[in-house]
Amino acid sequence: MTNTTAVRTSSAIDAVANEYFARLLELVPEFATELGLPGNEAAYSDYSPAGVAAQTAAARETLAKLAPLAPVDEVDRITLDAMNERLGLEIEIAETHRTELNNIASPAQEIRAIFDLMPQETAADFAFIADRMHNLPAAMDGYIASLRDSAARGLVAAARQVRIVITQGREYAKDGGFFDGLAAAGAKVAPELAERLGAGAAVANAAYLRLATVLEDELLPIAPEKDSVGRDYYALMSRRFLGAAVDLEETYAWGVKELANIIAEQERVSGQISAGASIAEAKEILNRDETRKLSGTDALQRWMQEKSDAAIVALAGTHFEIPSPMDRIQCMIAPTQEGGIYYTGPSEDFSRPGRMWWSVPEGEDQFTTWSELTTVYHEGVPGHHLQVATAVLARDTLNDWRRHACWVSGHGEGWALYAERLMLDLGFLADPGDYLGMLDAQRMRAARVVFDIGVHLELPIPEAWGSGTWDSESGFSFLKRNLDISAGQLEFEFTRYLGWPGQAPAYKVGQRLWEQIRAERETRAGTEFDLKEFHTQALGVGSVGLDTLRRALLG
Repeated sequence: MTNTTAVRTSSAIDAVANEYFARLLELVPEFATELGLPGNEAAYSDYSPAGVAAQTAAARETLAKLAPLAPVDEVDRITLDAMNERLGLEIEIAETHRTELNNIASPAQEIRAIFDLMPQETAADFAFIADRMHNLPAAMDGYIASLRDSAARGLVAAARQVRIVITQGREYAKDGGFFDGLAAAGAKVAPELAERLGAGAAVANAAYLRLATVLEDELLPIAPEKDSVGRDYYALMSRRFLGAAVDLEETYAWGVKELANIIAEQERVSGQISAGASIAEAKEILNRDETRKLSGTDALQRWMQEKSDAAIVALAGTHFEIPSPMDRIQCMIAPTQEGGIYYTGPSEDFSRPGRMWWSVPEGEDQFTTWSELTTVYHEGVPGHHLQVATAVLARDTLNDWRRHACWVSGHGEGWALYAERLMLDLGFLADPGDYLGMLDAQRMRAARVVFDIGVHLELPIPEAWGSGTWDSESGFSFLKRNLDISAGQLEFEFTRYLGWPGQAPAYKVGQRLWEQIRAERETRAGTEFDLKEFHTQALGVGSVGLDTLRRALLG
């Protein structure tokens, strides 16, 4: 690979970045677990206001150390650009004094979810799990302290988010729930730890019940029923997830047009599946096709793995560099039933491979391949796995912060959507049914641009979709017409967009910016443009804000 074949001499800027990365591992021990790094295997972050202040102070100190340093090469220039943007924005967000509370990406879920990434094979593994369960109550108390601090400032998440987290907390803590199941699994591997694991599950359950009680008794009575967060905070969150400042009205108008174009293409492809068929009729034909059906999560997991492995074989050496050990991905059924599909990166030494997780809602056991193939490419290869694993492997070029700690949704999710469209261009979605599935996924992402910006900024509803101003109710009806997913998944996604402002549009907007960058490179290079070379260089940059990426690739 262009960016990993030659060993690069580490610079002063790299030293500051690596120092900050090491500090992050101290302040956020769960991050080390995510990366598969030894040390602090049982510890938790300090989720209290003091812990948040310590992380903010580390960011300020790092920016101060970077200020007098001059880049010695292009890698340094990108690092400096990226760290100034990311750490500066982190400080801005901390100064809002808001504490995250939503149904998918807040400490309420993260405190539990870290166990999914902990090894569960040996007695030593479960000893760490037992210790972390015993440490969980302190982490939860810190989080509750931050929620109370924000509430005292008049900053409380919308009631919808509070209610769903109450439900989640009680679900985790129920008899036979997540922690009880984890303790039981550990007792089978290490019977001598059964008592400590059981006690750990008990205190973890109690901590989540305590969170649910605080939310119900203290926050819910003062939580606003209104879901929209308003322009100022939304603009900040949009920058957080894009690493770029975009014109929100222009982006909204583009989203409306993009949605219309995708629907028109769906109508055309539906006619290929059956002459004169509507989109709904074409989908019904595909859903009745026994060759496109999977029954049960075991069959789903096997199919995901087969498709992922085949993509690696087909793309390696032709359109991408996919050297060992990143030529392996593990497809998993998630231990939760919350909905959603996601990717977790490999450990530093790749002993734990990159993994694609499918969280299947309770009661769902029938799946259709035509609607899901594009998701496999999104989460796996050439999507997130190729992107993340490339950065992890670039240890001879990129500093630790660049490889592991800088993740920007617009860059990452935008790349994954670019990857979906690329697989169409390369012939992997040539089947009209698979193409319709890809269009359905793209339609969902375009609809999210319209919904997310429209509802949170309370913009006028486009004539094609109604009248008046967007609110949660009209937004839900709009999503129901554009997201062809199960009722459970729809409810999850709807709640997610309302509680995680700016994140969902980052997928499609990120794709737009990726495609603009590639188009500009093609225009400049003309007939000399080399797609594989572009991919190698672009992925070699690692995950950075999209303004930083544009400057890195276009100058």
